[in-house]
Amino acid sequence: MRARSGVRTGDRLEVRGLPGSASRHGMILEVLGEGAHEHYRVRWDEEHESLFFPGSGEGLHIVHPPRRRSARGK
Repeated sequence: MRARSGVRTGDRLEVRGLPGSASRHGMILEVLGEGAHEHYRVRWDEEHESLFFPGSGEGLHIVHPPRRRSARGK
């Protein structure tokens, strides 16, 4: 599923912490809401899941993994 923001299930995210603290990393399992209310169900690398609501000015970086080519595309 691709949201209007371009974020989709399977994307990786990095949330940068305050200076001196570690960043958090996770995989987006589900994109919820729309527009300004978009949020994500995330499986964090620390092995737990939570809802993540991106905020303005937050150090958020989304990584889109390369899309697999289908057998038809060869």
